[in-house]
Amino acid sequence: MDKKVGVYICSGCEIGKNLDIEKLNQIATEQNVTICKNHSSLCSVEGFDLINNDIQQKNLDRIIIAACSPRVKTEVFDFPENVLLERTNIREQVAWCMEPGEEDTQMAAEDYLRMSITKVTNTEIPKPFIAENISSDILVVGGGITGITAAIDGTKAGYKVYIIEKEEKLGGWLNKLHKQIPYAAPYDELINPEIEDKLKELEKLDKVQIHTSTTIKEISGQPGQFDVHLLNGKEEKITVGSIVTATGWQPYNANKLSHLGYGKPNILTNVEFEEFVKNNTNKELPKNILFIQCAGSRDKNHLPYCSSFCCGTSLKQAKYIRDLSPDSNVFIVYKDIRTLGLYEEFYKKVQKDDQIFFTKGEIEKVIPEKNNISVQVKDTLIGDDISLSVDMIVLATGMVPNGTEDLNLSYRLGKGLPELKYNFSDSHFICFPYETRRTGIYTAGCLRAPMDIASSKSDASGAILKAIQTIEATKRGESVHPRSGDKSYPDLFMDRCTDCKRCTEECPFGSYDENEKGTPLPNPNRCRRCGICLGSCPERVINFTDYSINSISAMIKSVEVPDEFEEKPRILVFVCENDAYPAIDMAGQKGLKYSPYVRVISVRCLGSINKVWISDALSKGFDGILQIGCKPGDDYQCHFIHGSELTETRGENIQETLETMMLEPERIKTEFVEITDFEKIPQIINDYVEEIELIGSNPFKEL
Repeated sequence: MDKKVGVYICSGCEIGKNLDIEKLNQIATEQNVTICKNHSSLCSVEGFDLINNDIQQKNLDRIIIAACSPRVKTEVFDFPENVLLERTNIREQVAWCMEPGEEDTQMAAEDYLRMSITKVTNTEIPKPFIAENISSDILVVGGGITGITAAIDGTKAGYKVYIIEKEEKLGGWLNKLHKQIPYAAPYDELINPEIEDKLKELEKLDKVQIHTSTTIKEISGQPGQFDVHLLNGKEEKITVGSIVTATGWQPYNANKLSHLGYGKPNILTNVEFEEFVKNNTNKELPKNILFIQCAGSRDKNHLPYCSSFCCGTSLKQAKYIRDLSPDSNVFIVYKDIRTLGLYEEFYKKVQKDDQIFFTKGEIEKVIPEKNNISVQVKDTLIGDDISLSVDMIVLATGMVPNGTEDLNLSYRLGKGLPELKYNFSDSHFICFPYETRRTGIYTAGCLRAPMDIASSKSDASGAILKAIQTIEATKRGESVHPRSGDKSYPDLFMDRCTDCKRCTEECPFGSYDENEKGTPLPNPNRCRRCGICLGSCPERVINFTDYSINSISAMIKSVEVPDEFEEKPRILVFVCENDAYPAIDMAGQKGLKYSPYVRVISVRCLGSINKVWISDALSKGFDGILQIGCKPGDDYQCHFIHGSELTETRGENIQETLETMMLEPERIKTEFVEITDFEKIPQIINDYVEEIELIGSNPFKEL
């Protein structure tokens, strides 16, 4: 069936002042589109009606709007799903960032229009992959306060929830608490542990199924179809749509803190002291008790991070010591007291007690003696070193996340969830913190980051909502973050597959399993639609209906490249859609100018760039190729985990392409930016254009 393309060019927002709209109309007409019109305000009611009426009367199935950025006015340009929409950015990336009325500015707009027309004629409207028998049930792994809260919230939202707990009863660390920090004003009285009330609330819910003393033998499948094999004397199989992992934490190994006296009498950890008081409320407490904060935390030799709950726990324990034993004195030596948010009010209440002594300082020596413990403190607030004689020391040790190997995932990339350098579950800490590298499996609580009870409960609510979102998106055949709503998925032409394993090894999300020969076995619902597998494949086996090797290659080839005598270089700029493209947009919005010699193509991720596109661009005569993407690294900004890093590691293959074509290595360059780096964009682009001008014209222009 012939594709019916409608092109609509906006002249508003200074576009008509800076560009020749009639010439753009002529370019579109030359491309044999069905219809081409221009309007002074396509985002107005009249502009929308103009397009919508043409869709109905002309049976248009592809619409190109040459106007503002596709990142704006999305709620206005909302057309039926059977219409493929392409937004050509001639405002932010041409009219607002290039000199008005110049020949080169006009050429840029014309090229972008050609590229868009070529793109829509070489892509199809995605048809979603919708698996059969999608489960709406949710598995919660871990029965502490985080898991319990997640289960309660999930059930209240109307979903059946399974709780899996390896211990004999639910509750986790809350079962060992004597008191909790107050959550509400006036923040002066400790509260009883809430676990009993939570368990009673859980028992009243019909859609919760609890499995205690239970482990997981294996989890296989994909979102909507996770098959979970449970072990509790016998094996049982359940099928769930998504998973929340809340396996919690364990105290830092205090045996490593011998320099603070651990192992000697009356030197306990904060966890041990909590149990001591809970089990001995009628026992007389020592006269003088010292709390040493950051015991093994914020220390390069132990835990380099802050565990966030320790300061509040010590303040709580100091408070109930004074309540239980009015004659006791409490000393707290800290690096910093960190009581975030309204917990500061509780800190102020504790400070008012004259028998609780605070000082900032460093513990120099802990000397256990016959009848007491001598402690020497240096670098105090008063400037002088001090010496304390106490009867008991409580070490505020931090938390270490429990691992996730017990999930026993049947993924080729590992049985557990990938972890960061401190062994917390990996997530994009800025944009979607609950996400893991395993689509449909979310982490909550102290497995994800150090946090207290209140934060863990809030985290649980966030994670269960993400789990619900996954189920509903899977039912519609849509992806989740960061390409939420994307209905495309990888289509593999297996006749060309050579079993090289590149796609299975480089996919950050474990979307591909493989058989014994190494042939990829796709799990479409695990896919985040980043296209990294497309970029990895040397045989062009993998494509998406609306993002393919051929469609991008056709866009590249549609650009009018001047010959070497015109001295107008052409630079192809691949930008990732998550950080680099918005940064370029913002540069235009700020009126920052850069070279009109560049032609920008937005890609899903730098990792999705296939070597074919590089070869096609150089063969076409582009003088240079600039790749701009999210920043890589441990605290990564890359929305697809290591897509940006792959651009660097694949550099050897690209250099081979350049050598084969006998071209200079400088003709390809990669830069990394954050979304807020819009002020750097003009310099990055202009500096590279200048570098290419010094190198000279691409010799392939002559062919």
